[in-house]
Amino acid sequence: MASFSFPFRIPPVEQLAIPAVSILIFFLAYTSQYLFYYIEPGPLKGAEFWWFNGFVLAIWWCYDRACFVDPGPKGWVERYALDVSEEDENEEDDNEDELSLAKGLRWCKKCKAVKPPRAHHCKKCGRCIPKMDHHCPWTTNCVSYTNFPHFIRFVLYAVISMAILGGHLVIRASVLWENRNLPAYLGPPVWALVHLFVLLIVNSITLFALFVLLIRAAYSLGTNTSQIESWEIERHEALIERARKTGGYVYANGGQKMRIERQEFPYDIGIWKNLCQGMGTSNVLMWLMPFGGAPNIKDAADWEVNGFEDESKTWPPPDPDKMPRSGHSLDDDAQLREFGNAEEEKAAFKKRQHDDYARRNKKSGEYEDGYNEIDYDSEYEEGMDGEEGWTNSDGDRLRDYGVDEEAEVLADDDIPLSELIRRRKIRSHD
Repeated sequence: MASFSFPFRIPPVEQLAIPAVSILIFFLAYTSQYLFYYIEPGPLKGAEFWWFNGFVLAIWWCYDRACFVDPGPKGWVERYALDVSEEDENEEDDNEDELSLAKGLRWCKKCKAVKPPRAHHCKKCGRCIPKMDHHCPWTTNCVSYTNFPHFIRFVLYAVISMAILGGHLVIRASVLWENRNLPAYLGPPVWALVHLFVLLIVNSITLFALFVLLIRAAYSLGTNTSQIESWEIERHEALIERARKTGGYVYANGGQKMRIERQEFPYDIGIWKNLCQGMGTSNVLMWLMPFGGAPNIKDAADWEVNGFEDESKTWPPPDPDKMPRSGHSLDDDAQLREFGNAEEEKAAFKKRQHDDYARRNKKSGEYEDGYNEIDYDSEYEEGMDGEEGWTNSDGDRLRDYGVDEEAEVLADDDIPLSELIRRRKIRSHD
């Protein structure tokens, strides 16, 4: 039997997001003004008309900027991040030219390049994004350091416009309610009543959702944290709580023991500096103007810190879920297991085998040979979605923000030898 096929190509759902949002803006902004001609007290006039349509025009402009401003041009790391490192290198002695990578630079195994601080690899965009906040499905674009001002202005103007529209809709609904006892032929047509009801529902739901998003974005701007960094902060607090119950240690992938120490978020540099850095200027008027600019990609490679933590510590803090599953690490103090005889080696292997089995099955107890088993019930983490691994209080994982989690997990073999050598030289230099 021949399979049915459409005579036209159906675009992916993500490609329908921008048209869908555009239709929603058109429906709320313009069909409502057409409806007002048929419902008392009539259409918008004078200042009401110009103010409302001015804000709608600002929505269109900022939405375009949020959708099409590149969140992180390809090659920005090589052009800007490494240039900064080279400048720092020139400040060192001539005989230390090997220290060409600044502290805190990570390696992205997907881009096969250095990953600067606060950058994450976006699965949708296919590259590392500076200060990635999240990949927005409604703009089909990452919200990042270079376009966050456009995004927050778009949400702000949308909230203001829908609040104004909500007021006009409520006024007309109240007039209809006051005249509910009049004959039907004196009132508006049925389609107008249905249209008014649909506008009230859609506008109210959208306004509530965007108002919550605006509050969240304003908080991120004031504290200089992205949504991903808020997730990382909450994850670190959860690890601190776990480690407090187990003597300061947790078990990472592969069963290796990992010490957890509290770290302060380094990039909250004060509310005024946070606002100026996030909006790209200290001119408050330009923050609110729809044609206001955004930070330059050149500034995304070097970040001012608050100095609360030692310079040797980097953000995000080590996460046991992202540690390589092998028993080896980059630390110089890593030691190989040594056994006195073959029987001890066999017993140790049997213990590790039983540990792995118990961890997978979340059991606890005592080994047959008398070994005390690690309490993996306290180590095993299950997210709110029922899957293995940690989720934040909202049930989100990093992948829910668009982050490519595979690029966040690194084994030693994923990092080029030259990079490992340079890191070792940095450690020995310190």
